Amino acid sequence: MVATGDGAHAAHSHGTHAAHGRDSQHEWASVLSGGRGNHAHEHAGRETVDEHAARIRAMTETVLAMASELVPLADALYRVTAEAVLSPVDLPLFRNSQMDGFALRREELAVLPASFPIVAEIPAQPGIPAPLAPGTAARIMTGAVAPDGATVVVPVENATVEDGVVTVESVPSESYLRERGSDARAGDELLPAGLRLASRHLAVIAAAGLDEVTVRRRVRVGILTTGAELIEPGTPPATGQVFDANAVALAAAIDAAGADVGYRERVADDVVAFSAALERAVAVCDLVVTSGGISEGAYEVVRETLEPLGARVVHIQMQPGGPQATAVFDGTPIIGFPGNPVSTQLSFEILLAPLLRSVAGLPAAVVERRELAVSVTSVPNRRQYLRARLRPDGTVEPVSGPGSHLVAGLAASDRLIVLAESAGFVAAGEIVETLLL
Repeated sequence: MVATGDGAHAAHSHGTHAAHGRDSQHEWASVLSGGRGNHAHEHAGRETVDEHAARIRAMTETVLAMASELVPLADALYRVTAEAVLSPVDLPLFRNSQMDGFALRREELAVLPASFPIVAEIPAQPGIPAPLAPGTAARIMTGAVAPDGATVVVPVENATVEDGVVTVESVPSESYLRERGSDARAGDELLPAGLRLASRHLAVIAAAGLDEVTVRRRVRVGILTTGAELIEPGTPPATGQVFDANAVALAAAIDAAGADVGYRERVADDVVAFSAALERAVAVCDLVVTSGGISEGAYEVVRETLEPLGARVVHIQMQPGGPQATAVFDGTPIIGFPGNPVSTQLSFEILLAPLLRSVAGLPAAVVERRELAVSVTSVPNRRQYLRARLRPDGTVEPVSGPGSHLVAGLAASDRLIVLAESAGFVAAGEIVETLLL
């Protein structure tokens, strides 16, 4: 098997616009650039968050621009159209009644009241009714085929019936006839490409007689968590063992970002075992994320396996989440996140989730500008993402400390405060950017 460097190249960024307030969204690039209007700068030995995000964008462009697949409507909810959906038929399919009432000729209703014998009853069922003869009426139901010659349907509430004769008291200004093709003509575009399908979209596809739709294939993401100390949640731990929260968190985050978990395995600190697991993952996935194994110490299995083959293992200007890795293994992008659970989760949210969400037709994460409840001091030359929550007064406050192991603090948060690399001391009352979780 072969691993190479990621071969990053120029790539476009994804984002949405926002303003101050609960319902606003902000340019995703603003979050990547550190909030408070500051731009990242290169510092010796460390790649910027923006540069690393662009590298991941570039190396995943091909797999994120996937081929399409044809799926049944039953499986199409929330999928993204790969091409425009064109109507193969006119909608409505035929001229029909909009109301329960009486099909008549409008020109025969110039003088009211007017009475007509009811010569037919037309239910909403297959078949072509006989043409409406002059001087007669036909009782017609909603959705029924309108008879030739009828130019208006008088609702039942505008008429009285006695002994097979309908007497019309008033004539509606509308015809209450749905003309064939008045909603869409054959060949019209019903839905554009790139649309995330909701129930209303599936309804129009079905109404046009289609039972399948061409959608983007969902990205298949593999998960490899590393560490001899990891055990499955629910297993009694021995001293030195910890529960594998990263596999659970990554699987849930991948699903929330509109992708599929294509493979998942926990691997001990063994190069042979990790290499075999990686081969299994890339065989069935479009890209693979790993957690752990990329720091400077011993037993760093991801680094030991991939770096000799050309992988790029770096520290970036991000806290938490400094250690990061990228590689291409047998043509499949590999994105390595640090192993501490907060670092793993935030690395995914900042670096990969925006790309997956864009492909899945999901909106970008919401960014709000909020007043800081307490003063904070950022880490120099690091873009810092502080776990935080919204207070009842509308200000935001940090939750717990900055430690990358403090998962309870992240669970108690509803957002991240984003501090630029050069933020320094930020006083209570200042406005900061927050990224909603």
